[in-house]
Amino acid sequence: MDSSLTRREFLQNIAIPLGVLSVVGLRANAASENQPSTKQPNILFIMTDQQRFDTIAALGNQHIYTPNMDRLVRRGLTFTNAYSPCPVCVPARYTIRTGCDSPTTRIFSNEKAHLITGQAATMTGRCGPYLAQTMKDMGYRTFGIGKFHTTPWNEQLGFDVHLHSEELYGKPNVRAQDSYAAWIKKEHPAYDFIEMLMGERTEMYYIPQMSATPADVAVEGWAAARACEQLKVQDERPFFGFVSFIGPHPPFAPPIPFNRMYDPDRMPNPIRGDLATDHMDEQIVWMNHAIWADDINDSLARILKARYYGEISYIDDCIGRILDVVEARPDADNTVICFFSDHGDHLGDHTAWQKEGFFDVSCHIPFLVSWPAKLPKDQRRPELVSLTDLFGIATHAAGKPQPREGMDVLGMLSGTVPPREDLFGYHGEPGTDHFKIMVRHAAWKYIHMANGGREQLFNLQDDPHELKNIAAAEPDVTEKLRAKAAAHCNRPELVAALDSANLRQFPFRHWPAERIYQFDSSRGVNGFPQNPADVLKKKK
Repeated sequence: MDSSLTRREFLQNIAIPLGVLSVVGLRANAASENQPSTKQPNILFIMTDQQRFDTIAALGNQHIYTPNMDRLVRRGLTFTNAYSPCPVCVPARYTIRTGCDSPTTRIFSNEKAHLITGQAATMTGRCGPYLAQTMKDMGYRTFGIGKFHTTPWNEQLGFDVHLHSEELYGKPNVRAQDSYAAWIKKEHPAYDFIEMLMGERTEMYYIPQMSATPADVAVEGWAAARACEQLKVQDERPFFGFVSFIGPHPPFAPPIPFNRMYDPDRMPNPIRGDLATDHMDEQIVWMNHAIWADDINDSLARILKARYYGEISYIDDCIGRILDVVEARPDADNTVICFFSDHGDHLGDHTAWQKEGFFDVSCHIPFLVSWPAKLPKDQRRPELVSLTDLFGIATHAAGKPQPREGMDVLGMLSGTVPPREDLFGYHGEPGTDHFKIMVRHAAWKYIHMANGGREQLFNLQDDPHELKNIAAAEPDVTEKLRAKAAAHCNRPELVAALDSANLRQFPFRHWPAERIYQFDSSRGVNGFPQNPADVLKKKK
């Protein structure tokens, strides 16, 4: 793309919405290839945790083996510009189940929510009933399996069947009530001694590992087996299922043989720019230290990517089992499947690890939507979509669209709803130096960080790896997108992020370095002992 032309078009008309020219063609193809069904469709959400957008073979990754994710690509639509509006576990998941973004949910990080005056005390009071409850009220049999990351951990979400496999157990009763941990204790007691069933965390967070359990006993295999059971239930009602895999969230501990699928020497090195750009966001520097990833070299990074890909191929194999059951059903074509992740992982790119940032590797996600009875197959869509839109996809497919704060994606595909022009992302409490906001518009991405008032601007078509910060070189574009961000914050939920009509800035500061410790608190393990011998005293 010619950058001067893009800039001129941007300034003249704030850009033509992506994909608007192809909507008519899609409707024609859908109408000619598929006859609409009058019965409410089944709806199946399959999500992973911390899976980057660039980890599916059918979408261009030549280093990875994902035959079943490829099946989903061929089954329907791939949205190539899909984002997590708050790229970290808890806020992303509340957005999925509420259809509301962080300003409404009040969750801008994995920390406790801070309400503004006048907001309801409960999440459902602020947002409305959760998605599972909404689908249940619309006549659906509902089941949820896997990681939900709610507060409290066993919050009721509206599922008829709700089977947890949470990552950490804060107390003995939590481990006893967790569906997966309880299944291990009952069905495979030889593995019950394992403290961290999904791999060791803390200083081992980004150290390559192998699952201590075989593939059919590991958490993803368990989730797939439970999902298949639910898909085979005989019931006149359509189902709404939510299968939430824990992987490929670190630690990267795929089971045999997925731990040895990929040769690290065939893995590409991380992609880095200059540190002045890569580490402009203090969250990256802070997090690198917090999870012992502040000095990972290229050799270890390649090994970690090999294990990360092994995790994804293991999940892919599990997804294949689920798809086989779906396709064996007589109503397979009238089954909507949405596949997505809550966010990505820097994975060493930008000299960064974990998520919580607005480089694409952190917030750009896979987002596949298929419905053979109504949608075309194997198509790519360029429109801007978000996790916020999943609520509307499910409710629209069920016959009563409730997009809430998202876009009605199915309405957009049919031509009755315009595509989204701007997509906003948030992280950190508004009114603090942790707050940052992203604006995605056409080929542009703008990021404002309250800590130091730092700004980044990237042209993703010219610079897809986001190595050149052109905020100073493109002052008119920067000003336009900065104004969009400020205008978006001019409402009660975000006004703390403003100073008068401008985005608030704080003097830059390096945040105090600290480590994150994650042990099995359910068994009284809370950290490293001052005296190493203390570990053995308890054993004796």
